[in-house]
Amino acid sequence: MPWKNSDSRYSTMSIALHWLMVVLLAVVYACIELRGQFPKGSGARTLIVEMHFMLGLTVFVLVWLRLFARSLGVAPKIVPAPPQWQSLLATLMHWALYALMIGLPIAGWLIVSAKGHSVMFYGMELPPLIAENKALAEEIESWHVLFGQVGYWLIGLHALAGIFHHYVMRDNTALRMMPGGHNPTR
Repeated sequence: MPWKNSDSRYSTMSIALHWLMVVLLAVVYACIELRGQFPKGSGARTLIVEMHFMLGLTVFVLVWLRLFARSLGVAPKIVPAPPQWQSLLATLMHWALYALMIGLPIAGWLIVSAKGHSVMFYGMELPPLIAENKALAEEIESWHVLFGQVGYWLIGLHALAGIFHHYVMRDNTALRMMPGGHNPTR
């Protein structure tokens, strides 16, 4: 598995992690949206909330691998090069997404800890980050929900930017992150 980016595309590891995390984030968001379909206190609702939490922590673990992979080299060049303002916006967008993929799982862990519940991750009990404090749990949860909603917008804008670059700008922005091992010229 190539660990370093080439001149024309991201590394196999970066591409695999990107698309795995797209799927994980879709399931994390789907879990929290679907929990309302089940009555409070039901086993199904508990399971879906636990899946939301466990997969959110999985994103937290994987984002560090993504950042490691990113540190191994420079991003492949976009051809033709976009205007500087687009490059700046792309950089800000990527760092905002990384902040969400780190911050939201930590906030979730803090919420579960402050509610006094066990923090489970694939059968392992994780230590609570803070002592039980129901009022603090509610405060953190309100921020978690707010930034989760911001995440919808950031993810949507990120996807739209990729589509715009591919179909309107006709550059290689999206192709650099596509699986398949080749980067056809346009």
